[in-house]
Amino acid sequence: MSERNQFRPVQPVRAYERIVEQVEDAMARGELKPGQRLPSERELVTQFAVSRSTVREALRVLASNGVVRSRPGDPRGPEVLAFSTNGLAKQMTRLTRSDQLSLAELLAFRMILDGSANLLAAQLRSPEQLLEMESTISDMRGAIDVGYEAFSEADMAFHDSVARASRNALIQVCVEVVRGVVLSLVSDKIKGSRNGKDLMRRSLRHHEEVLVAVRAGDGHAAARLARQNLYDYYAGYVPKAERAPLTTLLDPLDAQEKP
Repeated sequence: MSERNQFRPVQPVRAYERIVEQVEDAMARGELKPGQRLPSERELVTQFAVSRSTVREALRVLASNGVVRSRPGDPRGPEVLAFSTNGLAKQMTRLTRSDQLSLAELLAFRMILDGSANLLAAQLRSPEQLLEMESTISDMRGAIDVGYEAFSEADMAFHDSVARASRNALIQVCVEVVRGVVLSLVSDKIKGSRNGKDLMRRSLRHHEEVLVAVRAGDGHAAARLARQNLYDYYAGYVPKAERAPLTTLLDPLDAQEKP
């Protein structure tokens, strides 16, 4: 057999994973709704033609994912739960922390997310949410002399307030997860940098520019600034050979100036 025709080993699929898939598919199709009950363990064993231990492992996974609430011995069967962003955040965190995604991919996704959040927030934010953003900017300014941890906390609060102003729960979850993973990958380098305060001051200026655009209701400017600022702040941690997707997300004139 030639090199190009060789097959790769296959991963065995366990029976409990098939059960999980069937339950989640039934929910996606609307056949199972929040508040409904799955059959009892005994009935599930019969329906799926598997052992009780297999059913219990499937229910454990479903409960861990926030899909059902299961109590051993409950004759009514596991309860189907309403969608929760906590379950989505947990699954996204597992994916983003895996070795399958590079820092370049994570940063590109964050540029897309933050740009979209800023665009929506500039158009949809309330006066109270604008005051909240202004307050977090003030906290960032005061935290520069305190240290990176305090500055990072205020920085995250700003992005959280912008994400809430976008009025999109999925954006809020994704922004929180991806931002946390990106920061975890580079925070030690930032904290150990000799010009840490200069980096924080530069970041503050970038956030102030975004606030001006959001206050003015200029969503396109706010989105452009988000993408450009993230590139300026983090692209140096990405190998040059992997930066093409990042520069593609910049406006053409901005991208021409990037190395």
